[in-house]
Amino acid sequence: MWSWITLSFVIVLADQASKYWFDHALMYGERLNITPFFDFTLLYNTGAAFSFMANGHTWARWVLISIAFLAILIIGFLIRKPNQSRLLYASLSLILGGAIGNVIDRLTHGHVIDFLLFYWNEWFFPAFNVADIAISCGAVLLIVDEIVRIRKSRKPANRL
Repeated sequence: MWSWITLSFVIVLADQASKYWFDHALMYGERLNITPFFDFTLLYNTGAAFSFMANGHTWARWVLISIAFLAILIIGFLIRKPNQSRLLYASLSLILGGAIGNVIDRLTHGHVIDFLLFYWNEWFFPAFNVADIAISCGAVLLIVDEIVRIRKSRKPANRL
């Protein structure tokens, strides 16, 4: 269990260090072009993924914080259960680290710091951060783990 908690802790550290650096290195809205399709930028997201609930209402912040704390508690419970697959533990660790990283931002700043921006011509993918990457990768691994678990639980049909 402790190795998985350590992975979550490393994600939180990487997330918070990168957010701190970009928050101090760039002005809000500034973009630093890296490639023809990728920029570093500094944006603040008061909402959830894709700026969902980013309406500026104080209640939305506390709803998102409450949801994150509930997720952290559930994941903390699940990660302590013995005899789970390594894939499940890895996915939960990634999601846990990302959730903690973003909830730290909401509690300390009132918003999440985003700094990675992918685009092509006039199309922009919403800016994101290390915590968002960890949560997204963890969600994909969670789905893969479930597919693997379902396939393992199926018994081959009896053939004569």
